[in-house]
Amino acid sequence: KEINNEESLYYWCWKNDIPVFCPGITDGSLGDNMYFQAWRNGGLVCDLIQDIKRINDIAIRCKKSGIIILGGGVPKHHVCNANLMRNGADYAVYVSTAQEFDGCDSGARPDEAVSWGKIKMTAKPVKVYADATITFPLLVASTFHKEVQEEKRRQEAAAGSASSK
Repeated sequence: KEINNEESLYYWCWKNDIPVFCPGITDGSLGDNMYFQAWRNGGLVCDLIQDIKRINDIAIRCKKSGIIILGGGVPKHHVCNANLMRNGADYAVYVSTAQEFDGCDSGARPDEAVSWGKIKMTAKPVKVYADATITFPLLVASTFHKEVQEEKRRQEAAAGSASSK
C-alpha cells in the first residue's frame, strides 16, 4: 500500500489482495510446531506465527494446490511444507539450475517432496533445469499468449455466427 508504484511486484500483490510471505525461522519443523500451538491453543502471538499460520491455512483450505518454485532454499521449503499440511500439492513445477548431488534443498527433485507428502503421489511434477530469470518469463508469456489467442478465436467465431443470421 505504501509503495504506490505500478512497477513494483508488491504494489500489484497489495492491489490484488495476494499475500507475500518472507519465511525464515518458521521454515521446517519449528514452524510446524508453532503453527500447531497457535491452532490448538491460540494465544501465541508473533508476526512469524501469523505468516506460517496464514500460509498453512491457505494450503489447507484450497480445493487444489499448485506450486511454482523458482530457485529454492527456504522459500521452496516453506511453500512445500505448507502443502504437507494438506497431504501434498496437486501440481508442482520447479525451475532451477541447482543439482541434487550436493544434498541441498534447492537441488532436490520433486520426487523428494513426494516422499515427504509435500506433493501428492498422483501429481505429475516437473523440474525444469534452467535459469529461472530467463525461463519463467517465457513460461508466463506462453501461457497468456495461448489465452489471448483462444479469446481472439472465440470473438471471431461469435462475430462470424452473428453476421450469418
